[in-house]
Amino acid sequence: MGNLRHWLWLTTRGSAPGMYAARLLEHFGSPEAAYFAGEKEYDQLDFLPKELREALRDKSLDQAERILEDCQRCDVQLLTLQDAAYPERLRQLDTAPCVLYVRGRLPRMDEEVAVAIVGARKASPYGVMAAGKLALELARQGALVVSGSARGVDTAALRGALRGGGQVVSVLGNGVDVIYPAENRSLYEDIAAAGALVSEYPPKTPPLGPHFPVRNRILAGLCLGVIVAEGTQRSGSLITARWALEQNRDVFAVPGNIDSAMSQGPNRLIRQGEAKLVQDAWDVLEEYESLYPAKLHPRASLPPQVERERLRQPQVQRRNGARKGEAASPREREDAQAEVEKRLVIDLSQDKEALTDDEAALLRALQGDLSLTVDDLTEKTAIPARRVLSALTMLQVRALVQEGSGKRFSTQVLLKE
Repeated sequence: MGNLRHWLWLTTRGSAPGMYAARLLEHFGSPEAAYFAGEKEYDQLDFLPKELREALRDKSLDQAERILEDCQRCDVQLLTLQDAAYPERLRQLDTAPCVLYVRGRLPRMDEEVAVAIVGARKASPYGVMAAGKLALELARQGALVVSGSARGVDTAALRGALRGGGQVVSVLGNGVDVIYPAENRSLYEDIAAAGALVSEYPPKTPPLGPHFPVRNRILAGLCLGVIVAEGTQRSGSLITARWALEQNRDVFAVPGNIDSAMSQGPNRLIRQGEAKLVQDAWDVLEEYESLYPAKLHPRASLPPQVERERLRQPQVQRRNGARKGEAASPREREDAQAEVEKRLVIDLSQDKEALTDDEAALLRALQGDLSLTVDDLTEKTAIPARRVLSALTMLQVRALVQEGSGKRFSTQVLLKE
């Protein structure tokens, strides 16, 4: 535990410790050696900014103790550079984060065809569509999608991958317990259930602007390649692309309208020969098919109607009882959502891949207006509880199942076979 406190001390020095901690570790050999070094030794490190040298003189471990308490309270896992579970792809970087905070279950990233999708927060409908569609296809064909958690392209990519039944990892510029933006609270929970939220910043860290360009090196470093879906020539997505190029990662770009400011970034990358033009997920995955033959499995695109349904954002209508501009109550939102779901029909005879086997079994069990607990579903379907919980999460993400009182699940989706 003492060793872990020294890791936390090292990675919380100054305002941007992540960019220097690995070099300090290389110089001193261990976080303990860096901790017990004297002022003269720090002053000899020309690569350190003055602010960081001064911060290293503070030997208090109080902040490290608080971080450990926060991690325990929030069920956050800590990974240091010395841990076997730390991704090797990151470990190889000169600016590798010495500590990662993880909420959820981090996949074995070095064994995954991990592809990042990045783009504008104020994305156009085209950018949102492209990110969601590519992520859905990547997930269906065996890739793991990585993104941030911002509005726009990031959110569309993560939701698309989840609705494709894939694992996801979101790399944050804030603590993994801090919801940003606030409307993505449910998305955070879905990510933690189907993958992991990752940050180099300790719990309670707010989403400060300078964190995100620094965060982007981790986002690119975890992946084999980065897709730029949309962004201006000065956007954060171009910073991520630059990190990817410096780290010898592949860069891909979605072409856009020549008159659109949001397409200037990806179009420029393509024009300069720095990115491969992509129109579908296999344009990316064909680069890795020979390296990961057991992971990747080309699939035909979903029928347009099914794809639209998977990527659809449920629209909650305001009921008569709510005044214009007034948010609907939770009960009104549930009723409105139910009305939406009543109109949904899934015909497995037309698309056998619309649901996984476990998802289809659960929906069969819930037909006829039944409301069942996890235990009920486990007994009725003979599917292990762990798989039932996983499938229920994905069905909730796609708005096909809703959880009611008493942790009972129900659906009004009509299943045809």
